[in-house]
Amino acid sequence: MSATPKTALTIAGSDSGGGAGIQADLRTFFACGVHGMTAITAVTVQNSLGVQGFTEIPVDVVTAQIRAVALDMGVNAAKTGMLASAEIIEAVAKTLDEVRIGRDHDVPFVVDPVAASMHGDPLLRDEALEAIRTQLFPRATLVTPNLDEVRLLTGLAVTDRESQRHAADELLELGPQWVLVKGGHLFDEPECVDLLSDGFQYIELSGRRYETKHTHGSGDTLASAITASLAHELGVPDAVDEGKRFIEHCVADAYPLGEGIGPVSPFWRLSH
Repeated sequence: MSATPKTALTIAGSDSGGGAGIQADLRTFFACGVHGMTAITAVTVQNSLGVQGFTEIPVDVVTAQIRAVALDMGVNAAKTGMLASAEIIEAVAKTLDEVRIGRDHDVPFVVDPVAASMHGDPLLRDEALEAIRTQLFPRATLVTPNLDEVRLLTGLAVTDRESQRHAADELLELGPQWVLVKGGHLFDEPECVDLLSDGFQYIELSGRRYETKHTHGSGDTLASAITASLAHELGVPDAVDEGKRFIEHCVADAYPLGEGIGPVSPFWRLSH
């Protein structure tokens, strides 16, 4: 019988188009060699052209999913994605404490503060931003905002490397252990430079900028790859570096699907 793999839990919304959300998390976990488990928070109606709507899962069902897998199967690392409402966020935070997931326990916890789709469609109700700040960030081992999410969470507009560092400091004030300020939207930079910091170290991770519009699910995939590496017991800097290299390959192998923006692809791992 095969050895039992490490496990990772994603608490996020479902993407009917399969490119982002729970679907992206699960295929990334598989490609990175961990057993993926889910707590689904919302069901979205979306395709390559955007999000047409979403329906939240009842809060008690969301928390029951977390308890069911954590208390029976165990969790080596966990992440969040789309959480939709303040009520869900607050309930998730309380339940994570119950099952001992988060920075004050032994299980690493990654917060991907998904606020909108890459098409600009809102995926988070306004009142939920404050819940992310106060309920999730203090429990997070790592948070992974893009520049739009940085602006929504802090009010800061990141336009260059200096303001990227300032944003990291502001986000760390909200309580996470580490912050990864993603720089993919700094289009004046010739490379995609992400900044990782714990307030003492400032680590720049550079990657190639690919000329493609097919980047659907890139944020989810990066956060999931990092979570998988944390489940494999890598430290945060090494896990983020592994995740950065993984998403570079996924963007390089992205494919068109539908009439809009196609997904990044973890299929490259099948040939390596």
